[in-house]
Amino acid sequence: MIAPKNHDREAERLELLESYAILDTQLEEDYDNLVLLASEICGTPISIITLLDKDRQWFKAHHGLDVSETERKYSFCGHTIHEPSNVFVIEDARVDERFHDNPIVVGDPNVVFYAGVTLSGASGLPLGTLCVIDHEPKKLTKSQLSALSILSDQVMNLLNLRKKKMELEKANVELELANHELDNFAAVAAHDLKSPLNNIITLSNCLEDFYAPKMDDEGKQIIGFIKSSSETLKKLITGLLSYSKSGQYSIEDKTNILLTDLQKTINDLFGVQKECSIKVKSELDAIYANKVAVEQILINLIANAVKYNDKSKIEIELEIKEQSGFYEFLVKDNGPGIHKDNQKKIFKIFEVVSEKDRYGEKGTGIGLATVKKVVEGLGGKISVTSQIGEGATFTFTIKSPIVLESSMV
Repeated sequence: MIAPKNHDREAERLELLESYAILDTQLEEDYDNLVLLASEICGTPISIITLLDKDRQWFKAHHGLDVSETERKYSFCGHTIHEPSNVFVIEDARVDERFHDNPIVVGDPNVVFYAGVTLSGASGLPLGTLCVIDHEPKKLTKSQLSALSILSDQVMNLLNLRKKKMELEKANVELELANHELDNFAAVAAHDLKSPLNNIITLSNCLEDFYAPKMDDEGKQIIGFIKSSSETLKKLITGLLSYSKSGQYSIEDKTNILLTDLQKTINDLFGVQKECSIKVKSELDAIYANKVAVEQILINLIANAVKYNDKSKIEIELEIKEQSGFYEFLVKDNGPGIHKDNQKKIFKIFEVVSEKDRYGEKGTGIGLATVKKVVEGLGGKISVTSQIGEGATFTFTIKSPIVLESSMV
């Protein structure tokens, strides 16, 4: 018997095999089906997907064989990975000097015929084989060997898909952690900046109140710049705090929200603006959702509809429907409309598409990004449809219970 040698790049090969995290995993139907198909095509009682570890060959799938691994030094597959063609065929192991006295030839499982195809990973490094075995001499046709090679490609597709899935899951975990850390940083930084900024605003007001008569026009202008810049920065910090907290709403934290109460909340906030009319339309009496989150979304959207409206009479309509598994909210306004090129930009943080609102102030580009984050956190989506001069309609959805309990309406 001649034991198989290690691969020329054995350390790299083992490292690559380890990266698949496949060794000693449970049996899986997809792999089992491939070995069954290999036996059917080649007419052999045994077929195996073998992965060559340091001192053993481990079987990810096996048909016609009860064991899950054997010693590598007795393996045929250990020889297969050295074949330049990646195909290794032994028609009768009993007359081959490499195998004639091999324990798995003279004893169980009585390997006489063997045909294996290398499973090649990155840079052509071999991971193992797909092989078929018989207890008597045999020959395979070219079409059978070709089919075996095709099946080996499918094994590698499964292995690579598994690896990509693990990498994606790891990347998602890292991304969630990074987003969480970024949100925490934004919250802490914004919170720590508010106190000194409030001091600057207070001192600027004091300076203007007590020393304005002693200042020339240039000094008064400088104080005005300080106050204006401080207020802008305060708005930005407040927006960042809201944005960092917007992902903290739980989709499971739901309460019964009467639409009459929701309309009262909206009217209390915006009713002081006599030029503004807000109507709520719905066939529902109540919705079951996260109350704080829904109110934050609507307040942001309605506030924007007011601030960026160019009409003397502001008209806003809120419509609420229940779809299959979702609540759908539509916030319509009679404002100037939003250009098609800007309809996706407005949901990106720090994107500002309007120079000034109706009060002469510039936005921070945080409000709608915050709304989008809250909506998606509640399992929904948000979009806008608009034509220039014809107002805009913001539509968003949030998940609803499949059945609304009668006690909630």
